[in-house]
Amino acid sequence: MKIDFNLPYLTGEELNYIQKAVADGKLSGNGLHTKKCHAFFEKRYHFKKTLLTTSCTDALEMSSLLLNIQEGDEVIIPSFTFVSTSNAFVLRGAKIIFADSSPTNPNIDPERIEELITPKTKAIVVVHYAGVACDMDAILAIALKHNLYVVEDAAQAVDSYYKERPLGGIGDLGTFSFHETKNIISGEGGMLAVNNEKFIERSEIIWEKGTNRSAFFRGEVDKYGWVDVGSSFLPSELIAAFLYAQLENLDAIQNRRKEIWQLYFNRLSTLQNMNLVKLPNIPSYATNNAHMFYLVCKTIEERTLLIKYLRGKGIHAVFHYLSLHKSPFYKKYHDGRVLQYCDQFADCLVRLPFFFQLSNEQLNYICDAILKFYSKNKRID
Repeated sequence: MKIDFNLPYLTGEELNYIQKAVADGKLSGNGLHTKKCHAFFEKRYHFKKTLLTTSCTDALEMSSLLLNIQEGDEVIIPSFTFVSTSNAFVLRGAKIIFADSSPTNPNIDPERIEELITPKTKAIVVVHYAGVACDMDAILAIALKHNLYVVEDAAQAVDSYYKERPLGGIGDLGTFSFHETKNIISGEGGMLAVNNEKFIERSEIIWEKGTNRSAFFRGEVDKYGWVDVGSSFLPSELIAAFLYAQLENLDAIQNRRKEIWQLYFNRLSTLQNMNLVKLPNIPSYATNNAHMFYLVCKTIEERTLLIKYLRGKGIHAVFHYLSLHKSPFYKKYHDGRVLQYCDQFADCLVRLPFFFQLSNEQLNYICDAILKFYSKNKRID
């Protein structure tokens, strides 16, 4: 049996909606399907303003522009994240101050944030790893105390919540990804959620290459021109059409993904009970949007052996982020602090295949293989 790590799921309407967009003759973006996607998110999650982007990276770069990040500003970011989280602010000249993960999950540890704040700190960027919420009350309290902005990198966190509040809708700004590995996809794609009203007007200008073009088409100004910095962040209407077909099926997609996640957890929990691996930890304040399922092995050597063993069974499992504070690009700027838990997750975390079409037969095959690996190597029954 061969099982890929990821397979994009199509609902069946994607090509129909793309064909409609082509027939409508509006391909360059901000057309019918873009507006439908914006309306979906604003109605369902009560985001104050949403703007589709060509990627989550673009949404993060828009965030950096909106916060007016300047050369020398400091931005606190977890080291266990994808490089885009950091790059968006480095591009504006920021100094990145990397924070450690929590001892119990890969999210940023709120107890390690305040000690990193200096007079140059401008923002805290949190990443909701695997769609599981960071401790937002603690983080918002720190931000309020020190007058800092909060950006949520919710790339993996669509349809997930913190104390009944949707992730991406709690900080000043939230960013999402619709990359083909995410729950809801458009190939590449992303979105910016603007939750602080002071950024709403300017976000639309930055989104439209620094012009007030959107206001012009709404009849709010009699002409439009270049009024601010910006770039070409909005996606084509073809991407939006694809995405809208996915959004129409969000609940069905989420329900199946949660079933998959629960089957993994039920089958593999015996390994956690025997203290052989750690499974994902969902705090009481968080929901689980079933973005991924992972194991945390004891050592990097054990993880390497497990991944190799699964590959031999036709199962494509992968490790995940490398510690950004140790990256070739940024290690010369890091202050030398040891980020113990970030490094532990970077060395020991392994992601299992996860996609909508994964059958129960395939799931059981994967779980059987993992249990056999530990039985063989740890002499468990």
